[in-house]
Amino acid sequence: MPASPPPPPAHGPTTRGATEASSRRTGRPPRISRDQIVDAAVEIGLRDLTLKAVADRLDVSVAALYHHVSGKDDLLRLAADSSAGRLRLPEDVGQHWAVWLLEWAVYTREAFVADPALLDHFIDADISAEVMAPRIEVILAALSRQGFSATEARAAYELVSAQAIGSAVAAIRDDRAWRRGDPPPRVALGSLAHRSPAELPVIRALTETDPVPEPTVAFAEQLRPVLLGIAVHRGDDPQSVAEVLAEKPTDRDH
Repeated sequence: MPASPPPPPAHGPTTRGATEASSRRTGRPPRISRDQIVDAAVEIGLRDLTLKAVADRLDVSVAALYHHVSGKDDLLRLAADSSAGRLRLPEDVGQHWAVWLLEWAVYTREAFVADPALLDHFIDADISAEVMAPRIEVILAALSRQGFSATEARAAYELVSAQAIGSAVAAIRDDRAWRRGDPPPRVALGSLAHRSPAELPVIRALTETDPVPEPTVAFAEQLRPVLLGIAVHRGDDPQSVAEVLAEKPTDRDH
């Protein structure tokens, strides 16, 4: 009777590989840097960011991260700073101040709509002054070169920023409503079929004469009256400013 084949090794390739991986995890962690941690965090994205996700991406233990960050809140602040700092700023090429403010407002809105978690961190003041100040200096300096005082420049910047943030919040809100399968609030305003004709008369009159605006209406178009108001306040000719803005293409023009 032929001899039975020898039993398989106690540690096959799969088991050995798992053992070696475990040894790498429990032994001395690979050398990592704070910059590598931040880069990994930005790649993961603020919305899905956890210490474990970063550790897995860098192939280290969570404990290894604590040599460089104090915890999740510290990691989130670093990632928010880095994400904000990597956003490409509008370029100052000597464009009219109204166009410059329009470009900054659109830039701000698009940045937050593209990354709602970044807006959350902005609201929570997690983006440091070290990141914010140089970027604000860029827009204020360009306005100063066109005759704005420091106070006027700050007021104009804060006004268009508030408009941009408000528009971003509305866009994010609408997107989340659609994802839940609900009509966004501004669409729901036009749904009056279940109400009596006497209810909500102002909204009813508005929807009958001016349908609920399409989501594609450009934010730039909505901001133009604000910019004309700044022109009037400064003593500029609003008609000439309107003509400059009319030459600036909007999303609707594409």
